Amino acid sequence: MILTDVNFMSETLGLRCSMNVILPQRLLKKAKRGDKPAYRTLYLLHGHSDDHTAWQRWTSIERYAEAYNLAVVMPAVHLSFYTDMVHGGKYWQFISEEVPAVARDLFPLSAERADNFVAGLSMGGYGAFKLALTHPKRYAAAASLSGAVDINQVVKPSDDPNSDIWMEEMRNIFGDLGKVPGSEHDLFVLAEKVARGRTRPRLYQCCGTGDFLYQDNLRFRDHALSLPLNYTYEEGPGEHTWDFWDKMIQRVLAWLPINVA
Repeated sequence: MILTDVNFMSETLGLRCSMNVILPQRLLKKAKRGDKPAYRTLYLLHGHSDDHTAWQRWTSIERYAEAYNLAVVMPAVHLSFYTDMVHGGKYWQFISEEVPAVARDLFPLSAERADNFVAGLSMGGYGAFKLALTHPKRYAAAASLSGAVDINQVVKPSDDPNSDIWMEEMRNIFGDLGKVPGSEHDLFVLAEKVARGRTRPRLYQCCGTGDFLYQDNLRFRDHALSLPLNYTYEEGPGEHTWDFWDKMIQRVLAWLPINVA
């Protein structure tokens, strides 16, 4: 596998951005014949307070992806919740439009829906489902690991001592938090829209039973199961930790609708 650290100027954000890309390495014999495949691609999203290096640092994603001949694109989106921020950058446009365009311009990645998948953890689990449910014709499958899937709960104040800081951050991202439920940010609403359509990406959701987001995940699970979706849910012992995510990303790769190379 080839690991590339890409630093590029984002036209959307107006600043330099980074993403790590794992790419299958072709045999020299095939390269000489001009055999240049367009690789199936997993867009793998990081969580809150992480960056584009997190999956590479804390899991064996490169080794896992090699078994599937799968390219993996890992962009940095800072603390944006994969959203066009009210006070900040247009990170939804960045992740949904610019990142795939730049990645495909630089690397031989397939643009076919059947070859494109998205997954993420925590904030990235929210981003993964948001991408696939907003653009079901672009992604064949999406996976959320311990995802912040109930954004209506995420933007509510809590008893945490840092709740005021968190709420200010949420207002910088979403603006009027009272308008978040039922909006384009609400995965429950997006799931209903997809369920009414003809194109429905496969969805995989997992969460550890000791995770602080466990109840949020159960609420989304129950909602998803009430809809005609191609949906898989798994849970087990685990908290909001890399031990759980390193194990479950292997489950995700085995679940993706691809054939082992």
